[in-house]
Amino acid sequence: MTMNRARTVSSKWVKTKVLLRNKKLRTYVPETRLYNQRNLLLMLKKYKMVYVKPINGSFGQGVIRVEKSDQYRFQAGKAAKSFGTYQALFAALNKVKLNRSYLVQQGIHLLTHQRRIFDVRIMVQKNAQRRWESTGYIGRVAHPKKIVTNFHNSGRPLPLELLFGSYFTGQKKKAYIHHLRNLGYRIAKHYQMSYPGLKEIGVDIGVDTRLKPWVLEVNTAPDPFIFNQLKKKKMFHKVLRFSRANGRFIRARRK
Repeated sequence: MTMNRARTVSSKWVKTKVLLRNKKLRTYVPETRLYNQRNLLLMLKKYKMVYVKPINGSFGQGVIRVEKSDQYRFQAGKAAKSFGTYQALFAALNKVKLNRSYLVQQGIHLLTHQRRIFDVRIMVQKNAQRRWESTGYIGRVAHPKKIVTNFHNSGRPLPLELLFGSYFTGQKKKAYIHHLRNLGYRIAKHYQMSYPGLKEIGVDIGVDTRLKPWVLEVNTAPDPFIFNQLKKKKMFHKVLRFSRANGRFIRARRK
């Protein structure tokens, strides 16, 4: 790999451990464990809702939500199943997982828009001076029957100002968005210590019902074209320009 190429990190487990090295950033990281029978049960007892995610995966594919109330329940895609015992749940999950390696992540009760959960993508990129810059931010609203917000998995990108309109007013909304963008910037600077070849990251942040932000995932090969879904194109043009300057998407993408 040459020095001028962006470095990518695919393992969610590795990326989580990198974040946990920073005492200030680790407070934003949901508890995460490697998937096995013991860890899943411990996490369900503690949080009642968890997400089971493939260690190597993208676009929200393979993500499963697991819940514990009077029964055990999981949802993968649009399909949901309930079970009377933990043993039955675990056996069914192993059939869905198809022998891939997974994580168990603390479930976050996300904010909603029109009864659909949403999260936030913060884009952070190297500029011409080789300094990190927060260049884009956007909300991602889940399909009403799905548990993931990814655009490539039927999610709907919307302006963050619109989505936060029900939770913040005026300067408070502006200040909170600035806080999220600064969090993304801090994460980029921290990641560069372990991966000096990185040139851009997409930080996926979930905001819970108490308005606490949680870092759900850090993507080291983020798709800039999600920003093209916004009616105002200024942000998209900047993000794409930075991506091309950093060696990605040299050829124009067909619409």
